[in-house]
Amino acid sequence: MRIATYNVNGINARLPVLLRWLQTTTPDVVCLQELKTPDEKFPIEAITEVGYQAVWHGQKSWNGVAILTRHHEIQEVKRGLPGDPDDEQSRYIEATVNGILIGCLYLPNGNPAPGPKFDYKLRWMERLNSYAAGLLALNKPVLLTGDYNVIPTERDVYRPERWLDDALFRPESRSAFHALLGQGWIDALRKLHPDETIYTFWDYFRTSFSRNAGLRIDHFLLSSQLESRLLAAGVDRDVRGWEKTSDHAPVWVQLSGEV
Repeated sequence: MRIATYNVNGINARLPVLLRWLQTTTPDVVCLQELKTPDEKFPIEAITEVGYQAVWHGQKSWNGVAILTRHHEIQEVKRGLPGDPDDEQSRYIEATVNGILIGCLYLPNGNPAPGPKFDYKLRWMERLNSYAAGLLALNKPVLLTGDYNVIPTERDVYRPERWLDDALFRPESRSAFHALLGQGWIDALRKLHPDETIYTFWDYFRTSFSRNAGLRIDHFLLSSQLESRLLAAGVDRDVRGWEKTSDHAPVWVQLSGEV
């Protein structure tokens, strides 16, 4: 079972890229972020035509998350991260697919930092950590994936000294992310590739992709029930080089067996 995550940076603007990637790699489950479209303009017909069903939580011009499945039924469980009833940003959706509880998230960027956007990011991470602890307590297969907008370590960024004041790399962001891992979540890419240089995002500017001046900010966190089923994990890096593509590349994990 291959599960992927992909920040599409505008699903309608990048739809040809998304459809090409879906048809080329045929992942079983896909979590999408940064849809940048209201619910009624989500391109469900085009996605259905290439063999996928979907649940989504959109927002005009900003944010937005979705979960797609190819073979398995999908049952939406939750939309919106608990903990703040006044938070109207579309950044979290959760569904059960093939016995796995999947949370798809788009964590706030937080820049400029310090400032109100960074404060919101940290509050959102605090809510995420509290909610994630409850998911682990379910003692069932759970997967939390998406664009976390956090660079966990210096190994995960080109020229880390240039990012010291950025919200993605500030100590507060990294501390909250490591506290999340400390609950018992497994960072799938680092579990299988502990020492490799792995990036999932390359800025559109300064020829970042051709220089491989990237960041690793798209993560798969697995509950312990999925650790023994983790067979492989990687990044579809070539997709970042396609015409009119997102500034992120798809990231994926391969899990063994059925539940």
